[in-house]
Amino acid sequence: NGARAPGSCIPDDEKGYKLDLFCVPKHYEEDLDQVIIPHGLIMDRTERLARDIVRDMGGHHIVALCVLKGGYTFFADLLDYIKALNQNSDKSVPLTVDFIRLKSYCNDQSTNIVKVIGGDELSTLTGKNVLIVEDIVETGRTMETLLSLLSECNPKMVKVVSLLVKRTPRSSGYRPDYIGFEVPDLFLVGYALDYNEYFRDLSHICILNENAKEKYKV
Repeated sequence: NGARAPGSCIPDDEKGYKLDLFCVPKHYEEDLDQVIIPHGLIMDRTERLARDIVRDMGGHHIVALCVLKGGYTFFADLLDYIKALNQNSDKSVPLTVDFIRLKSYCNDQSTNIVKVIGGDELSTLTGKNVLIVEDIVETGRTMETLLSLLSECNPKMVKVVSLLVKRTPRSSGYRPDYIGFEVPDLFLVGYALDYNEYFRDLSHICILNENAKEKYKV
């Protein structure tokens, strides 16, 4: 696959920002330690990722495949930036979208079972240039499972963009083609990253505290 694009690396000792510097929903104030990636920084990085993707994949029809549920916010924002590039530059790229759901979670431990929902429709991607849009890559096994399923459908090209890649000893070593931020091995929520469906309504990416893990446990 050639060289992988580096992400902006957030060090393990990153202190982040105090919650009271930003607008955080009142109902989550007791649940978070700090803001680690403010919303504005996410948007600026996403704009650059869009530019890199259009540079590399431009000139071909792209099928953008959103991994639900977490990826939907990043997906929408990334596509907005790609659309802006299409409208304001000499080179534009036709874009269609599709959605897939992967289930590999239970509480704060990634389980090893990966269920693909909507996988029967992958056959429509034969011969296409596919951009998989994910919110976070942790062990990498979920994405490796999806990529092996996709390869059976013989797409022309597959690239993966993930907003976050977690540095974790559990990693399989898999790295996406485009990375927004490389983050420490902490439990992160916000900007559509959830914990048992909570925190999708938080704009910034924040560190979940231990009390909240217990409070929102299923």
